[in-house]
Amino acid sequence: MTKSMNNLVTSLPEAAQALQALGQALFASAERSGVPKRTLFLAYLRASQINGDSAGVELHSRNAIASGETTERLLALPVWRETPHYTDAERAALALSEAATRLSDRTHPLAGGIYDEAARHYDGEALATLIAGIATANLWNRLNVASGHTANAGIG
Repeated sequence: MTKSMNNLVTSLPEAAQALQALGQALFASAERSGVPKRTLFLAYLRASQINGDSAGVELHSRNAIASGETTERLLALPVWRETPHYTDAERAALALSEAATRLSDRTHPLAGGIYDEAARHYDGEALATLIAGIATANLWNRLNVASGHTANAGIG
């Protein structure tokens, strides 16, 4: 794919800085509220896979590995429902990530108990952190895909 514009960091440095600050705030909140980094990276990676964002897939895969994630679990992520590799809390986060990423696929994206199941595993700040993090990953995915940035493009 041909790049359609310059890197977001050079085109809109204030926006890029704000998004980086948001990411840092979300990771600080995750640490306070007990959401494991590995869970966040899995949720972000799943959103990036769904959105076809190669830069996000590469970034979140690398970050997941750095946080102790296994290759086996990363390879099974696209079929997480059919594997025994994830905890119930991780499954709830992945279902939430998919639902929040595919908002237009259903009339009520969080129907079927998706939100309630996530709330069973993550309370208050933890659930808010997870939802805000998924939304932020989706924003980066859309920026990367819409501007033609791919893996190794220096943004994500």
